[in-house]
Amino acid sequence: MKRSVSIPIGALTLYAEEGALVAVDWQDEGAGSNDPALLRAETELAEYFAGARQGFTGPFAPRGTEFQRAFYQALLEIPFGETLEYGDLAKKLGVSAQAIGQACGANPLPIFIPCHRVLAANGLGGYSGRGGVEAKVALLKLEGAASLLI
Repeated sequence: MKRSVSIPIGALTLYAEEGALVAVDWQDEGAGSNDPALLRAETELAEYFAGARQGFTGPFAPRGTEFQRAFYQALLEIPFGETLEYGDLAKKLGVSAQAIGQACGANPLPIFIPCHRVLAANGLGGYSGRGGVEAKVALLKLEGAASLLI
């Protein structure tokens, strides 16, 4: 099931299976389903962008390897308004910083699983969402992490 929503940084299509959010695509594919998981995700996104929410309740069911699932959990543990560097996350998970960068780029639930909170040692790093780094900066500013960008 899918549902498209409009957010301040563009349009998203949310995908759910068996009552859980499984993926986000950075495009509008039409209004779609009134599935409760999708409606909850839409409401929570609106609250997040209004400054009334700092995290999402899920449930999330992104597909992935054992490493990817551990990576998603590590991202969920980064507090709202805070950031980690790719290298710090790499040490925590016992992989290379490059593996963390690739996993961020493949995150099926950006915003919900906050890969935007992961920065390069010498700057922002990339972002897979529509708008690229500008979208990442907008999310970090929303969370009050803008001072970390200077």
